[in-house]
Amino acid sequence: MTLNQLRAFALVARLGSLRAAAAALNISEPAVSSSLAALRLDLGDALFVRAGAGIALTAGGRALADHAQEIVGLADQVRWEVSHAEESTANLRVVATAGFAEHAAGRLLDAFTRRVPGHSGGIDVVVESADDVGSLLQDHACDVALGARPPQGNQLEVVPFLRYQRVLVAAPEHPLTRLPASLTALLKELWFSGPAGVEEFTAESRWLAASFLASALGVPEIVPLSSETDALAAVRDGEGIMLAFMHIVRAEVAAGSLVVLPMPNTPIAGLWCASTLDHGRAPAAARTLQRFVTTAEATAAMLAPGGSRGVARRGSKVHVALWS
Repeated sequence: MTLNQLRAFALVARLGSLRAAAAALNISEPAVSSSLAALRLDLGDALFVRAGAGIALTAGGRALADHAQEIVGLADQVRWEVSHAEESTANLRVVATAGFAEHAAGRLLDAFTRRVPGHSGGIDVVVESADDVGSLLQDHACDVALGARPPQGNQLEVVPFLRYQRVLVAAPEHPLTRLPASLTALLKELWFSGPAGVEEFTAESRWLAASFLASALGVPEIVPLSSETDALAAVRDGEGIMLAFMHIVRAEVAAGSLVVLPMPNTPIAGLWCASTLDHGRAPAAARTLQRFVTTAEATAAMLAPGGSRGVARRGSKVHVALWS
């Protein structure tokens, strides 16, 4: 059994065809077929059978698929760490969900690098959906995830670190501030959000489902803007409403420049988590950050007044060079 054979099989199992795996590896389909034939011979199992235009895994294939990508990912991580061993520090690879990335990531990582001596390397931050976080960790594509809890909790150590609240806000002159808010009235309004919309697997998405879908009323029209900061600006201008973080809008609500619309089951209580691979398989820097996020110092940094301090690019890497 070789890493190349496992890499080919992991791709075939995930993509569902030899042709797709060959394209991903940039090699010929016969080369993939040859690797898999050797792996089948070594393990004494067919691993998969043809099924229509794709493949179906055997019981042995399913057992191997559970481990193949993890083995390949770990090998890639080891190769990278060995090749960079002479560098003073390694970059910490962070994946963050959108709300956390925009409003808290920068403040938290600044505080982390000030507090942790010796972590003078850069921190690579990429913004992805909660649905992708678990696979990115398990594939060793990132070291630690911050923000919404991954729906795939298997083989992960998930540490809750901050409770937040979302409230429905509008400008003072908005018609809904002078009328009893109802689900029917809310459906007629334009809702704004950050670029990720209302993220799946979050308290916010569960509230929307329980409030609107359970009432068979449909769902509001939600317009994603380039950031939640831009969405909040549109709300201030009276163009619509949004679910905003209470700690972000608290001062404006107190000053009367924004109004919280009273709705059942609000404020919406959510929870941010720091997730890594379990059983000590995460890099030491990731485990250190995971411990740090639970401290009072980290909480104070994330909730500090003064507006957002984060990263908001989605789907591409942001290199944050931070020094202690």
